[in-house]
Order: sequence, then C-alpha cells, then structure tokens
Amino acid sequence: MDALIVIWHNLDYLLWGAFPDGPLGGAALTLLLSIGSAVASAVLGALLGIALTFSRGVVGHALTLVLAFLRAIPVLMLIFWTYFLLPIVFGLDVPGLLPVMCALSLISAAYLAHAVHAGILAIPAGQWDAGYSVGFTRGQVLRYVVLPQALRMMVPSFVNQWITLIKDTSLAYIVGVSELSTIASQVSNRVMIHPVPIFLFAGAIYFVICAALDWAAGRAARGFTQPA
Repeated sequence: MDALIVIWHNLDYLLWGAFPDGPLGGAALTLLLSIGSAVASAVLGALLGIALTFSRGVVGHALTLVLAFLRAIPVLMLIFWTYFLLPIVFGLDVPGLLPVMCALSLISAAYLAHAVHAGILAIPAGQWDAGYSVGFTRGQVLRYVVLPQALRMMVPSFVNQWITLIKDTSLAYIVGVSELSTIASQVSNRVMIHPVPIFLFAGAIYFVICAALDWAAGRAARGFTQPA
C-alpha cells in the first residue's frame, strides 16, 4: 500500500515530468521521442531501402557498408557521437533530445532499409512487367504497383523495429534527457524506498505504449488486406 501511495504522489512527475511549470519529461517525453524517431526512421528507411534495391556498383557497395556499420554499432555509442558531433557541425547548442532522436532514427532506418529492400524483391517480376505494359515508368510502377503490395509484408518488420526503438529511448538517460526511465530513477532515489514497484510501474507504461502500437499496426495491416 505504501508503494502505491509513493507512485500516486509522484504520478504527475512520472507521466509528464515538471510540465507545464518546467520541461516535458516522463512517459510523455518517451512517447514524443518514440513518435519522432519512428516517423523519421520510416521515411529514411524507405528511401534507403529503395536506394539499396536499385543501386549498383560502387554506390550499392558503399550504401550496403554504411547500413552494415549503423547496424553494428551500439545505440549508446551513436547517441554519444551525435550528442558531441551535432553542436560541432551546426555550431549550435543542441538540446539532448535531438541527438537521441537522430541516433535512434539512423539505427532504426538501417534495419528498416533492409526490410523495404526485401519487400520490394519479394514482389514477382510479373508485377513490374504488368506496370510497364500499361505505360508506367519504373518510378510509377514502384509507387503504384510494387510498394502498396510490399508494404503489407513490411508491416511486421516495421512494428518489431519500432517496439525496439521505444525501449531504446531509455538510453537517453546517458545525455540527461528526462524520459521515463530517468524520471523513475529520480523518484526512486528521492524517496529511497520501494524501487521495485516504481520501476514495475515504469515497465507497465512501456508495455502499454508497445501494446498500443502493436494493436494499431494489427488494425492497419487488416485494413490493407481488406478487398477494395
């Protein structure tokens, strides 16, 4: 019961930090960071996946090497790199949230690029021929014939990667971003009691966010498969 009272007294701080009297934090910042990174990784992953499919020679090998490098390095290391590199490149005082979003987007995009690449290759060659036969260019066949079919196969890969991305937002603590795990640690250190219930509550919030994403993706996937 005491643990529930501690969580209840700190519920606002766990959910949205010091907002509106201070910066946004807690679960709300985790959600914001997840949505921003997911959208950026989806756009970048789609572009890189298409480029990977149609690139040949030196460009194709270079792109494959870059994607392999992004998938090989730890997320924590890339957060450090972007945190120290972005202020040098742009000469600005970049808040910690932006480097974390960039790092998560780059690594997720590298994984999603291979999902898009595999999805495009899985479409039979006859679909391309059918598009060409009605006068479409290669870009139009890709946009109107291939990608809509490939997207149905890509949905599970996208959802799995986005769930991983949501969990990886907890690594933002390393550069002082007050996301959910950081706030839970602050609350636990301040009250000095009941650390297990506090972190179980934080874990339950991660579960709710991931389950909501999984449910929404399932609904969207069923919508794709419905006959027109």
